[in-house]
Amino acid sequence: MKKIFHLGLFLSLLLNACTPAEQTAEQAPSQPNILFIMTDDHARQAISSYGSQLIETPHIDRIVKEGVRFTNSFVTNSICAPSRAVLLTGKYSHFNGLRDNRDEFDSGQQTFPKLLQQAGYSTAVVGKWHLKTHPTGFDYWDVLVGQGNYYNPTMVRMGDTLGHTGYTTEIITDLALDVLEKRDTTKPFCLLYHHKAPHRNWMPNLKDLPTVLKKEYPLPATLFDTYEGRQAAKEQDMRIEDMFMSSDMKLLPEDYGEETGTGGGGAANFRAPGNWERLREQLTEEQRKIWDENYDPIRKAFRENPPTGKDLIIWKYQRYMQDYLGSVASVDENIGRVLAYLDENGLAENTIVVYTSDQGFYLGEHGWYDKRFMYEESFSMPLAIRYPAAVKGEQVNDELVMNLDFAPTFLDYAGVEKPQDMQGESLRPILEGVAGTDWRKSVYYHYYEYPHGWHSVKRHEGVRDARYKLIHFYHDIDNWELYDLATDSLEVNNLADDPAHAATRTRLEKELDRLRGYYKVPENNTGDMSN
Repeated sequence: MKKIFHLGLFLSLLLNACTPAEQTAEQAPSQPNILFIMTDDHARQAISSYGSQLIETPHIDRIVKEGVRFTNSFVTNSICAPSRAVLLTGKYSHFNGLRDNRDEFDSGQQTFPKLLQQAGYSTAVVGKWHLKTHPTGFDYWDVLVGQGNYYNPTMVRMGDTLGHTGYTTEIITDLALDVLEKRDTTKPFCLLYHHKAPHRNWMPNLKDLPTVLKKEYPLPATLFDTYEGRQAAKEQDMRIEDMFMSSDMKLLPEDYGEETGTGGGGAANFRAPGNWERLREQLTEEQRKIWDENYDPIRKAFRENPPTGKDLIIWKYQRYMQDYLGSVASVDENIGRVLAYLDENGLAENTIVVYTSDQGFYLGEHGWYDKRFMYEESFSMPLAIRYPAAVKGEQVNDELVMNLDFAPTFLDYAGVEKPQDMQGESLRPILEGVAGTDWRKSVYYHYYEYPHGWHSVKRHEGVRDARYKLIHFYHDIDNWELYDLATDSLEVNNLADDPAHAATRTRLEKELDRLRGYYKVPENNTGDMSN
């Protein structure tokens, strides 16, 4: 049964809020507030402060300007649910039990929100959760069902299912602002403000369609990659060439014939044109009218002059970028709303603001969309951290950091001792420029979701240091790849069998073994849940 609550009243009762007038500067908590902003599949290539030529992101750029931008920030496992489990627990997938999207998060285990809650924080999460079990360790939670939709989402608020009307990015922001407005001001807060966007199948805000659908973008240098010397890269199923004419390109069956088909892309629920029809039917009549007014000219032009061959791939790339970057633009705009709230309510100085994504994403590089591989575009994640009370702005940091480090960092700033079984490290010494900080010199990666999941990306693990990357693809192949990132930033020249780089490969193989031991990776860690 659906139950409707007035959010403001509910939060007031739940968090025992006092009015802002009762709060003075002297009463402000000594522990910092934490605003953890995370998007889904946001590539660093789509952030202007990371040098993007595709989009301007002024509000994310503001966090960068007023804080620290990390240039070497990485995930342990580039896929949605596992990444979320890592950030909550500070543990690799083989420790927290969630190795791929089929797994269910053990909500009874230790997480940083639980530890902050015990330390006196008011904790909340709004937006995307995607862990199958209900959130725990939060005084308040209001999360999307599964992946969620871009329009008119269904959400679960403290166990009760509610429907919303509107654009999901804006709705999640409204909920986040209401949490901040009704918080218990006698406590520091930790708010996880987590967006669905820009996850597939990218749908921009209606008001942005007239602008975003007119843009054209430069082609990536590796859009037509041939994957020479890279078997796993050749055998994937995530090419822009195979994106769906329906769900991805937003066409209807009458717009394309058998020669273009519905495309590949890895999953039946996206393959069928009926899935796109279902999504369109979920729009209100007014929403669908505006949608069709903007997309019908695209459909008409395609019907009248359908591209083929490489021209079709380029057309798909442009359509992909329009919708993806349009979705990002709304995220950036709404982050601006939340930053403005902090300013207007005197909260900015003592609030740690983190901006990141659950992983990176391909924007046509290697001819791909999606993530999963240990190549830079999906292995890396955007990361900017602002904390005016203790961290100088306009910093750029090149240390090797990971999503594994979020939990220890938040606990450190809250004055909570890091549990011994947490595998990440606090970023506080880096953020505050502590001299003599001894930091990691390499990072370990492990991806498991094959052959059961989408996109046919082989299982692999690997190690990356400041210059080189070694990847081992396994399960039904046994292939090694080695890249010199200083001379081959596009990662197209596999040096694994090059005698001139034999010593580098040997060194990295030893480092991979060391990291496996350091992080206690089981020898039989196959990633096969049936074992």
